[in-house]
Amino acid sequence: MASSQSKNLDRKKLLADPILVAAIIGIFLFLLLFIVYPLSILLVDSVYVDQKVTFSVFFRVFGMPQFRAAIKNTLILGAVSGVFATLIGFLFAYVDMYVDVGNRGVKGLFAAVSVLPVVSPPFVLSLSCILLFGRTGIITRNLLNLSTTALYGLPGIALVQTLTFFPVCYLMLKGLLKNIDPSLEEAARNMGASRWKVFTSVTFPLMLPGIGNAFLVTFIESVADFANPMIIGGNYDTLATSIYLQLTGAYDKSGATAMSVVLLTVSMGLFILERYWLERKSVATLTGKASRERTPITDKSVRYPLVTFCVVVSIFVMVLYVLVFFGSLFKLWGRNYSLSLKWYVYVFKNKGYRVFLDSIYLSLIASPVTAIFSMIIAYLVVKRNFAGKGFMEFVAMLAMAVPGTVLGVGFIRGYNSGLFHSGALQGLYGTAAILVIVFIVRSLPIGTRSGIAALRQIDKSIEESAYDLGADSGKVFATVTLPLIKDSFFSGLVTTFVRSITAISAVILLVTPKYLMITVRINEHAEKGNYGIACAYATILILITYTAISLMNFFTRKFGTSKPTNVA
Repeated sequence: MASSQSKNLDRKKLLADPILVAAIIGIFLFLLLFIVYPLSILLVDSVYVDQKVTFSVFFRVFGMPQFRAAIKNTLILGAVSGVFATLIGFLFAYVDMYVDVGNRGVKGLFAAVSVLPVVSPPFVLSLSCILLFGRTGIITRNLLNLSTTALYGLPGIALVQTLTFFPVCYLMLKGLLKNIDPSLEEAARNMGASRWKVFTSVTFPLMLPGIGNAFLVTFIESVADFANPMIIGGNYDTLATSIYLQLTGAYDKSGATAMSVVLLTVSMGLFILERYWLERKSVATLTGKASRERTPITDKSVRYPLVTFCVVVSIFVMVLYVLVFFGSLFKLWGRNYSLSLKWYVYVFKNKGYRVFLDSIYLSLIASPVTAIFSMIIAYLVVKRNFAGKGFMEFVAMLAMAVPGTVLGVGFIRGYNSGLFHSGALQGLYGTAAILVIVFIVRSLPIGTRSGIAALRQIDKSIEESAYDLGADSGKVFATVTLPLIKDSFFSGLVTTFVRSITAISAVILLVTPKYLMITVRINEHAEKGNYGIACAYATILILITYTAISLMNFFTRKFGTSKPTNVA
């Protein structure tokens, strides 16, 4: 009864605040127009053909042997990449949290490897693997004198995706291992259990939901991945590449739409499973914050093989990234390895400045808008009660499960020939605005999740005191709430910039000659075999993203770090 009265009182306060009401309406309009509508139009298009409801398009695409093969390939690739990325990520997390590595430099190496996928485009490792193991690779051609295509297909994509996604699993599982109370494992050891018995009967069961969560996250990312299968996949088609080729090669919009619905169904099912079952279960399984420091394992039989494995993998990943830089300096890959700046000269002579300026310009526009939107959504979800709050949170997080290719097709259909082919949003397709909106939609879930986590640590009484002094909701958010979560705000700002400037899967379907994007240029040159040019673009892109992250760290240190606030 008291809870019901409290909610009614909160809603009355909300309705009396025009700024808050306007913010809620504005956020709902944005989410409906640019997330719900494009996805809904895909569903409608796939079953409404020639002014009647029919499943003929689905029957047609499922009748294509190559599409059935693409579904099978996608699921196999997701499973293989998920298993290996989760396994390697778990080993890294276990070594980092449980084993005495004996050298601070080793942990620094682990930290560097965990950051590299964040600051680089998603297909950089594909370029590196081609340079090493491709037809004219250093190892295959120069060292082994082989002319092989074994890399292109499932082995190459699985290798690249495993190396790209295992740092994500490492960071997820590291946090979970840190929260396991050491006394649970020590109690088992004191009762005479061996180290292996403790691991299999205590540590691993506690981690199992978290491991399942990491696997599903990797599976979703792998299923949705477009760039790596496109560059290194060869004839191994996946759902994401099939959609792109059906739209741009076969010019079959209805077929691409039906394929998009199939991929969306797969990714959404995995997303719902991860978010509403495994994620909650993993939180409930852990005992909470560790009561004291864990004693690191110094046993050589455990330490040496595990640390050696992780160091070798880390060095291999570092070599792959360094190879991109050298790939941009070699005159002719596979034939002439003398160093030259010819590819950088080529890049900047062929609209290179415009490519970088367009990409930076659009990403800079999207970054503050996304950061502010995500903080407002987080604030409304955590601090306010209103009808549709759960729907707002779900839709804001939904883009995390929507593959970029599917979103691109939805935007093409929705704003080129859908309900908005005329009217206020008629001129949206083909403009910079639609690219900025896609960037915002793709990065919104990460900023929102970060904001929600930060806001839940702020005592409600801090904001209530500001309201009691006469401040309205806008003033309270700008002067009280936002300064307390500025770390999450800066993080969302830079994350959006990095994700936007390195995005390709949705952008490649929406970009026009009016705006040139770095990632699209890299993809074009990689497909043509111009690896020196692709590496030059990729190297400059990595420098841009690394600079952006460095600036964020500088400003975070300069303006202080948000600290948990305790109110007596």
